[in-house]
Amino acid sequence: MAQAIIQYYRLYTGSPRVMANKEDAVRYIDAFNHFFPAKLWEKMLQSEGAAQDIGKRMRNIPAIYDLDERLKIIERFENYTQVISLGMPPLESLGEPAQTIEFARLGNDGMAELVQKHPDHFAGFLASLPMNDADAAAVEAERAFRDLGANGLQIHTNVNGAPLDEQRFRPIFKMAETYGRPVMLHPSRTASMPDYATESESEYEIWWTFGWPYETSAAMARLVFSGIMDEMPDLKVLAHHLGAMVPYFEGRVGPGWDQLGKRTSNKDLKATVLDRLKKRPFDYFKDFYADTAVFGSRPATVCGLEFYGADKVLFASDSPFDPEKGPGYIRDTIKVLESIDMSVEDREKISFRNAQALFGLATD
Repeated sequence: MAQAIIQYYRLYTGSPRVMANKEDAVRYIDAFNHFFPAKLWEKMLQSEGAAQDIGKRMRNIPAIYDLDERLKIIERFENYTQVISLGMPPLESLGEPAQTIEFARLGNDGMAELVQKHPDHFAGFLASLPMNDADAAAVEAERAFRDLGANGLQIHTNVNGAPLDEQRFRPIFKMAETYGRPVMLHPSRTASMPDYATESESEYEIWWTFGWPYETSAAMARLVFSGIMDEMPDLKVLAHHLGAMVPYFEGRVGPGWDQLGKRTSNKDLKATVLDRLKKRPFDYFKDFYADTAVFGSRPATVCGLEFYGADKVLFASDSPFDPEKGPGYIRDTIKVLESIDMSVEDREKISFRNAQALFGLATD
């Protein structure tokens, strides 16, 4: 009877953990969610860029900038902590390098302080960088790792429209590899990128719903085919939202891209790209890490887990962007994972052990 009551509360109440004994509850480390430290938030509100598009949404979600509100949400879930990162928009979109460098330092200093002051709520943080100045971004990455204890880097899938495989960004990835910390890819696309060549902007927020998964998938492909992953074999990259389109398009990524060049007549992609890689493209895509932030979709979670496997998937919620502005995606993602039959070992890997290993977190 007691177990039935626990199961009822897990499925139908606001917190999946509410009736379970704390010592029996699965631990969750939320690998990808978003928050703005106070000093950075105040500074950003003075920027014109922060007032556009998704920036408008940020101001209407208290849990992304109000610390008390955020702590209350975290405390609703037993054995649950967060690795925090900044929300949108990308810092590099907010101004000239002098300004974005300041934003990055404010953000990273603020994140480090939050982790230090609230270790029971925030297990770690991802550093953000002024990517519109690649040299300064590499310097800030090293400062964040060396001086602040950053657990990874959050990098967006393009830098003001530029692809991540440009040579100027190589030192940033190298810094992550050197310090043994992951690069976490976050999609970035706005309504200014139209759905059709005859139009000037994207309609119906297609730029977000379908555009962001495409953005992440395209960035992953650029990293694969550019050879970065051969140059830096110890580099670890996580693709937000369960690897975006890649798991669902396994057939295209696999045997489809084994035929790279057969659809292109103006260049020899087999000789210049495919033959140069040390592995088949499919194997590189399997090397990415992914997270469970798919807005409570069970079919998407099953598909992603099948593709990446329990060793490469980390629990993440994308809080606080659910309709409830905080707890919804946490609760729904936990519920989905609990509904999937898997071994205790795999469940622990996904829920917290992979995060501990990838981010260098304490294992006690």
